[in-house]
Amino acid sequence: MGRLTPVAAVFGLDVSLTLVFLLVGLAVFAWGFARYRRTFSRTEFGVATLIALGVWTVGVFPDAFLFLADVLSINQPFRAVQITANVAFVFLLLYVLSLINDNRRAVGDLTRGLTVQQAALDEDAPDQSLYVVVPAYNEAATIGDVLTSLPDTVRGYTVRAIVVSDGSDDPTTRVAREHDAIVVEHPLNQGQGGALKTGFEIARRHGADVVVTMDADGQHPADQLGALVAPIDENEADYVLGSRYRGEDATANSLTRKGGIRAFTWLVNLMARTDITDCTNGFRAIRGSRLAELTLTEERFSAPELIIESRKNGLRITEVPVTISEREAGETKKPGLGYAVGLTRTIFVTWIR
Repeated sequence: MGRLTPVAAVFGLDVSLTLVFLLVGLAVFAWGFARYRRTFSRTEFGVATLIALGVWTVGVFPDAFLFLADVLSINQPFRAVQITANVAFVFLLLYVLSLINDNRRAVGDLTRGLTVQQAALDEDAPDQSLYVVVPAYNEAATIGDVLTSLPDTVRGYTVRAIVVSDGSDDPTTRVAREHDAIVVEHPLNQGQGGALKTGFEIARRHGADVVVTMDADGQHPADQLGALVAPIDENEADYVLGSRYRGEDATANSLTRKGGIRAFTWLVNLMARTDITDCTNGFRAIRGSRLAELTLTEERFSAPELIIESRKNGLRITEVPVTISEREAGETKKPGLGYAVGLTRTIFVTWIR
């Protein structure tokens, strides 16, 4: 390592390739510098500089790879270059994916922020209010019946509905606006979790005492709202889950899906030290004053995140028996294998953070 070995001697290549490596590295660096001058993106400039340094190292300082080949017990130095390049590529790919996720979150936050502004604040806010958040994606066939079924009051709370049309391309928004509800619309689909976050923020700004979530497909019976809200009203709980397994499961779920729900519920109970039976049920009630304490980031798989976040923040959690019916129309929006993978990821990520 005391003297530099020509690239031809190390890799058995023509000496002219040294010049090629130098020119390629210079071109990459020049591209990054030009991008920086146009966009002021230090990220692009930094990545271009690192790539250029890697290319220059291969062309001018190949002894570095001889040392690496020695350390890794590799007979062919060029293999060391390949391994280094592949490792660098993996880190670069992970970095790019993180940037994509950051940008997606930023777009989601902007979308939800603009959507929240669509909801005007009530001038005559009731003393006790219960806001029912209904995320809806292409549910024009059922959303009207869901809103019509809501009572005016529940246990003394004035009931108001918030419908978040999540980028629907059917008449969901128009149908919802024909009823007495706060109706807002995401210009881009944000997933059920994203729609719930929008609804929660609107409810919080209205000073909701209790927030209930219901599906827009007619599976959750409005006549059981009183039972769902009772533990909060009686100061026995801050987060109430409806359970079809303590009540009645009138859905046509397959044995596989039922087994999956049981398995995910077991995992949530194990990791969050809860004692629930139905972790994926979207029929739930939350004390309005505790909503701001929950860190919610999931756009697609919000059910376990809400439970684990509530547990981590000390909310008192309980379950009540409810009936879950078959959806009135349309098809489920939940993908098969992708839904299972997403739930698993959400459970572990929420528990770790």
